[in-house]
Amino acid sequence: MAFFRKIKVVLEMIKFEHSVFALPFALTGALLALQNNSLGFSQTWAKIGWITLAMVSARSAAMTLNRVIDADIDSRNPRTRMRAIPTKVLSRSFAWGFTVFCSAVFVISTAMLNSLCLKLAPLALVIVFGYSYTKRFTVLSHLVLGLAIGIAPTAAWIAIRGTLDTVILILTAAVMFWVAGFDIIYSCQDREFDTTENLYSLPRALGVSSALWVSRLLHFLMVGLLEALALIFQLGVLSHVGIVVIAVLLIYEHSLVRPNDLSRVNVAFFTVNGFIGVLFSLFWGVDIIWMSP
Repeated sequence: MAFFRKIKVVLEMIKFEHSVFALPFALTGALLALQNNSLGFSQTWAKIGWITLAMVSARSAAMTLNRVIDADIDSRNPRTRMRAIPTKVLSRSFAWGFTVFCSAVFVISTAMLNSLCLKLAPLALVIVFGYSYTKRFTVLSHLVLGLAIGIAPTAAWIAIRGTLDTVILILTAAVMFWVAGFDIIYSCQDREFDTTENLYSLPRALGVSSALWVSRLLHFLMVGLLEALALIFQLGVLSHVGIVVIAVLLIYEHSLVRPNDLSRVNVAFFTVNGFIGVLFSLFWGVDIIWMSP
């Protein structure tokens, strides 16, 4: 029972439920790849299952490693000092073991998809693991986090097609800008701490007000890229409606935060972005499956 309690602590620590941020975009990438594809029904669902397992296991491994790497920093940050590893509720060795296990599940999942996915698996792990170190040397850490999550739809495309088409990189870029934008908002809470610890972030480098403007720009670019992708794939009206809904939610997200009032950052970060991911996949999924020409 102690083992399962530790697993529960790990899942809470890495906010396992927040896989919803990236999973909808990965599945949308898969649906786009399935257009005009000859995969049978059983093959399609098998692919979707392995894609889901690969994405969730990669995220779980990366988030757990991030908590291990940042444990000492977290212990000094008033916002994070009560996390599981700094408080010794969870040992580093158990967290390392969970990271290795999830990494193995990811590699096995890629092997079950196709040979190109397996060949690219080490690169994917380098990207998702590498983010944990970037805040120590570059203000572009927000974009690296965005890339780590944004590669999901491209990976799903490769899983379905077995090849890479550069058009799907538009969706990767859109997700990258989206994630980087909301990560900037979230990191505004730690501006003073980042300064004290000599950690790199846009709020520290530019100030909270300017950083929020950069976040708005990134989210504007996201919406533009989604619209371009919908036009390229000749998607139907539901996809365009979905983009409008996302734009409205992003405007609402930015209305929740002010340079002098960050009290609603958690609502902006967790709740609104969760809705964005789910509604995006809903509108685009229905459009791709039933409505597109």
